[in-house]
Amino acid sequence: MNQTRDSHLIIFCKNPILGHCKTRLAASIGPEKALAVYKFLMQHTANITKQVAVKRFVYYSEKSERNDAFDPEVFNKEVQCGDNLGSRMANALNTAFEHGAKKAIVIGSDLYDLTPELILQAFKALDTHKTVIGPAQDGGYYLIGMTQMNSILFEDKNWGNSTVLRDTLSNLKSESPFLLPIKNDIDRIEDLYPEEVFKPLLK
Repeated sequence: MNQTRDSHLIIFCKNPILGHCKTRLAASIGPEKALAVYKFLMQHTANITKQVAVKRFVYYSEKSERNDAFDPEVFNKEVQCGDNLGSRMANALNTAFEHGAKKAIVIGSDLYDLTPELILQAFKALDTHKTVIGPAQDGGYYLIGMTQMNSILFEDKNWGNSTVLRDTLSNLKSESPFLLPIKNDIDRIEDLYPEEVFKPLLK
């Protein structure tokens, strides 16, 4: 499948280190099971995103991983840079636009509801909108994309708080971003659905 070179998909993930990922989930099920869930979600994200014909980048929280779910033949591997989530996303998007992206989208790696169709819908929305956002049920967002850099969207936010989406939309009051369907990323034990998918990981 040929990649669309000027459409960049940026995947943010944490290095799968015991005790360093899915800490809120780990409080309920323990760090070992939380790590198993996160590795499963990383593989799911890799399986979904490699079906989308765009240029793909994985940005790790600490260091680039060689042998993991993300095939280096399919994914370009980078390391996040910045003092908080907002600055790290802004830096990754800036890099994309500096390297010729006409559309750039950032997603996380903990959304089981992610599908190729959802990502394609987001890129398609950027044909007619400057910004696309995927609202999350917890008041944040699972996806953000744009056709040109808009740094204010990543400034003065309480990352991880339920106000992030509201504050981001407030920054965009002069334009109408395209809003994708609301989805639920996996942070708590209640988010582990469908049960038949995650139950084997909890044994």
